[in-house]
Amino acid sequence: MKILVLLKRVPDTAARIRVAGDGLHIDPSGVEYVMNPYDEIAVEQAIQWKEAGRAEEVKVLCLGPKEATKEIRTALAMGADSGILLVDEAPARDAPSTAESLAEAVKEGGFDLVLCGWKAVDTDDGAVAHFLAAHLEVPCVTFATKIEPGEGSLTVHREVEGVEEVVEVPLPAVVTVQKGLVEPRYTSLKGIMMAKRKKLEERSAAAAEPRIVVRKMSPPPERPEGRIVGVKALQVY
Repeated sequence: MKILVLLKRVPDTAARIRVAGDGLHIDPSGVEYVMNPYDEIAVEQAIQWKEAGRAEEVKVLCLGPKEATKEIRTALAMGADSGILLVDEAPARDAPSTAESLAEAVKEGGFDLVLCGWKAVDTDDGAVAHFLAAHLEVPCVTFATKIEPGEGSLTVHREVEGVEEVVEVPLPAVVTVQKGLVEPRYTSLKGIMMAKRKKLEERSAAAAEPRIVVRKMSPPPERPEGRIVGVKALQVY
């Protein structure tokens, strides 16, 4: 099984986010960027399958600026075989145009399975995988908490409104993962050194017309100060 894992470079969830002067984007100054945490889970699952002999290749693909090589190298240090960076210096993309650009590269690879997190923690859309599956004309299963590879198919356990649904899907397919699937590993010094020798290909991202345009971005309103609405004395015996 050939697996492709999609990555996104996102601001660290602990970072203090400020709106840029144009009012359309976030201010990148002083912001630490990391691999999207849900995508990190997908990388770990793919690597575990390869280590168990259930996958023959694990490749990672990222659409983003040149600085995103750092996040790809992290995935390579975890154990992925190679990576592709689709260089795109646009400060933001919507889900349809992102999927359209990704689809061009995914189609070339002949992958059996495309894995990714169920959403990115910056835009919070959770829509790219659906659009990508439509471009590829393959099934899409979301919110996976357990995946069991079979012969030409997958059995996927997924969260649905507080219950678990179990579905079987033929390959090739796109699957998005949720917390609880696996616990991502820490990169080792050996893995970091090996990652420097692994293939990382850079290409220009395919052009795609956005469907959504950001008109204004602003921080949430300040929370009002709390107030005490009443105190009831407690009697201690």
